[in-house]
Amino acid sequence: MSMIRNYADMAILPSNIDELYAGFTTSPLSFITFLLIVGWWIFRHRFNQRHNKGPKTWPVIGCIIEQAKNFNFLHDWLLNYFKETPTFSVPMMTVNNTFTSTPANVEYILKTNFANYPKGERIQERFIDMMGLGIFNVDGDLWHQQRKVSTVEFASSKLRDLSTQAFREQALKLGKVLLLATQTSQVVDLQDLFMRLTLDSICKIGFGVDVGCLTPSLPIIPFAAAFDEANELLIRRYVDFTWKIKRALNIGSEARLRKCIEVVNSFLYEVIEARRAEMQLNSFEQNEKRADILSRFMSLTGPDAYDDKMLRDVVVNFIIAGRDTTALTLSWLFSQLCKHPDVIHKILFEVSAVLNEEDTSCIATEQLGLWDKMVNFAQRLNYQNLNKMQYLHATITETLRLYPAVPLETKKVKSDDTLPDGTPVKQGNFVSFAPYSMGRLERIWGPDADEFKPERWLVDGVFQPQSPFKLTAFQAGPRICLGKDSAYLQMKMTTAILLKFFKFDLVVGQSLSYRMMVVLYIANGLKAVVSLRQGEAL
Repeated sequence: MSMIRNYADMAILPSNIDELYAGFTTSPLSFITFLLIVGWWIFRHRFNQRHNKGPKTWPVIGCIIEQAKNFNFLHDWLLNYFKETPTFSVPMMTVNNTFTSTPANVEYILKTNFANYPKGERIQERFIDMMGLGIFNVDGDLWHQQRKVSTVEFASSKLRDLSTQAFREQALKLGKVLLLATQTSQVVDLQDLFMRLTLDSICKIGFGVDVGCLTPSLPIIPFAAAFDEANELLIRRYVDFTWKIKRALNIGSEARLRKCIEVVNSFLYEVIEARRAEMQLNSFEQNEKRADILSRFMSLTGPDAYDDKMLRDVVVNFIIAGRDTTALTLSWLFSQLCKHPDVIHKILFEVSAVLNEEDTSCIATEQLGLWDKMVNFAQRLNYQNLNKMQYLHATITETLRLYPAVPLETKKVKSDDTLPDGTPVKQGNFVSFAPYSMGRLERIWGPDADEFKPERWLVDGVFQPQSPFKLTAFQAGPRICLGKDSAYLQMKMTTAILLKFFKFDLVVGQSLSYRMMVVLYIANGLKAVVSLRQGEAL
C-alpha cells in the first residue's frame, strides 16, 4: 500500500498512469491494484475541493458533466454559485472559464483592460457560419472599422427619423393584428408577435425592405424561420463536442444548420443585389437620401468599400442585435406587466400626462373610430414625447435588470492577468460575466433584488441610471451597444400604444422559464388573451 500512497500523492497522476500500468503484470491482483490507485486519486481530487464554493471538478474532464447536466438551466445554475461566491472557475477539459459577478471585474474586462479580453477565436469559430465577420463576431481592425462607420450612422438624425417612423408603423401593424384577436378571443403568442414586429422593423431600418411578418394572416416567413432555427442550432455547439465532425460530414444538426443558413443567405444576397442595381440607376443625391444601414455601407468607396459577403455579414449582425434583443425584452416586460397591473396604471397615467390628453385639441378624437384613434395616438408619440416618459423608461430598465436579453457574456484572455478581486486568469482561457445572475444578487441590488420594482430607478420621478458595469444589458466600455437609444425608442413606442388600447391576460398555468440560447427566449412563448381596454369599443 505504500506504493499506492506514493502514487496517489503525485501532483499530476494522469501523466504517470501509463508508466505505472506498464509496470504491472496482467494478473488480477495487479489490475485491482491499478483500479485502487485510480480510485484513490479521484477521491483525493474530490476531497481537496471540499471547501471550494464553486462547482466541483473531476480529473481530466473538469466540470463538463455537471455543466452538461444543468445546461438547460445554466443561468440559474450559475446564480446558485454566485450567491456563495462572486467569482469562481469552471474547468472544461482543456480550457478554464472564470465566471464573475463583480462590477469592478466587469469594468476591468470591458473597459480598463479592454484589449486583453477580445471575443477570441474559439467563440468566433462557433458563430462564424451565421455571423461571419460582422461587428459582433470580430476583434481588432475589422471591429474598429465597422464600429467607426456604425457610430456615425447611429448618430445620424436621418436614421433616427427613419427608425421612429418605422417603429410607429410596425407598432400600428401589430395593433391591427391584436384588434382582430379581440374579436375572436383567440390566444396569441406575444413573443412571436414581438419577434415579427422587430424583424419587420430592423429589416426596414437595416436595408429598406418590408418582410411582411405582421400582415394579418401572420404568414410563415422562410427567412425568419431559418434565422431562428440557425441561432438555436449554433448555441448547441457549446455542448456538442462532435459539431466539427458533423459539419465536415454535413450530417445531423450541422446539416440542418447549413440548410438554414443557405435560406438566410439567399434572401440577403437578393436584397443586396437589388439594392446595388437600384443605386446604380439612382443619382448620387437620391442615394444620399437613403438612411437605411445597408445603403450607408454600400456607399463606401475606395479601400473602405465592402464586397457582398461583408455587406451580408453587416446586415446579419444588425438583425441579431436589433431584432431578438428588443423582442425578448418586450416579451419579458409584458410578462411582468400582466402580473403588476399597478405598474400599467402608472405607465398610462404618465403617458396621458406627457401627451396632455385632456387639452381641447383631443376632444375631436372622441368622434373617431378605434383604429383612427390608435393612429392619431401613435402620431403623437414622437421622439421628444417618448423621451419624457421617465416611469416607462424605468419599467423597461427594470425588465432588463431581471431579464437581460443577453444573459451571459464570454471573453478570451489574451495574456495572463489578475482581475481586481485578485482572481488570476491565464492566457487562452475564458472569462465570463453573467448579467442574468448579477441582476438577482442582493449584494448588488439589495434585499429586494428579486422584486420587479421600477421605482428603484427613480428619484423624485426622474430616471437615475446606474453604472453600466452593474447593469450590463447593453455592455459597456468601447463595445457599448450603439443601438441602446433606438431599442428604448421602439420599446416605449410599442408599449405605450399596446397598453393604451389593449388589456392582456396571461394564459393560466403556462411556464415562463427560459430556453437555453444565446439570447433569453421564453421557452414556450408568452400566451395571452387580448381584449380591448375598458372604455374602448369597435
